[in-house]
Amino acid sequence: MPELWPSLPLADWQDTHDTLHMWTQIVGKTRLALAPKQNHWWHVPLYVSARGLTTTPMPYASRAFEVEFDFIDHRLTVETSDGTIRAIALRPQAVADFYREYADVLAGLGIAVHLWPVPVEVERPIPFLEDRVHASYDAAQAHRFFRMLLQADRIMKRFQGRFLGKTSPVHFFWGAFDLALTRFSGRRAPEHTESEWWVLREANSHEEISVGFWPGSGSVAEPAFYAYARPEPPGLASTAIRPAAAYYSRELGDFILPYEAVRSASAPEEMVLEFYQSAYSAGAELARWDRAALDRPPAEWV
Repeated sequence: MPELWPSLPLADWQDTHDTLHMWTQIVGKTRLALAPKQNHWWHVPLYVSARGLTTTPMPYASRAFEVEFDFIDHRLTVETSDGTIRAIALRPQAVADFYREYADVLAGLGIAVHLWPVPVEVERPIPFLEDRVHASYDAAQAHRFFRMLLQADRIMKRFQGRFLGKTSPVHFFWGAFDLALTRFSGRRAPEHTESEWWVLREANSHEEISVGFWPGSGSVAEPAFYAYARPEPPGLASTAIRPAAAYYSRELGDFILPYEAVRSASAPEEMVLEFYQSAYSAGAELARWDRAALDRPPAEWV
């Protein structure tokens, strides 16, 4: 029986993490190119499945196809609505070789996709066809990451059910390599400056409070759960939230709850829910959200 809350410090799997990040960007850009556009870029993420991460069905002419990272049998599968299945073994190989192999599979299925072959939201991006730096894949580490995503996905869907207003799906953004859920107040955010990245202007077009999980990066070099409000209301950074292991990162503008603190707790799921609820309550109160209309009564929480 796999461990429900496996240990996976970022430093232990950095090479596999970085390679898998690039592979998910390649597949994610396929969805970006083909899926019908939605607000806040909701047409581009991947989703946690029973075996890993999936695009869900994407339309292509009169057909549909789905691409899934299978972290149990360690395959990338491409399934079409006419019953055809193709697979690529997930194994140590350079991003450039993965890109070519994936493109060949799609071409063999009669699928032509035009995507920008350069990663985003990373320092010193290397075009996919030139990337021979990232070439690692440890199957055991990838499977542990999948088990972590399963736990986070389940908890975030429970938290999603506590809200009556507009929410995003629970989805995996391959740019930042994180699992996210966003709640909205129903009000537009203040106009963004022209200097802000146009992707963020669309993503943050309305007032939001987001929660999520990611394996760590930058100043938070460990897996962690997070929560933030955009725009951030005055006073939020100095607000004490629960549990005691949570803290505010001024560099990120996020509340952080280390995964290791959750993993070692007697009731990990309840700790994460407490963190999300505490951060949401603080942000919503300070931003004056209409919580009477938006929040499901605690007695009705699932």
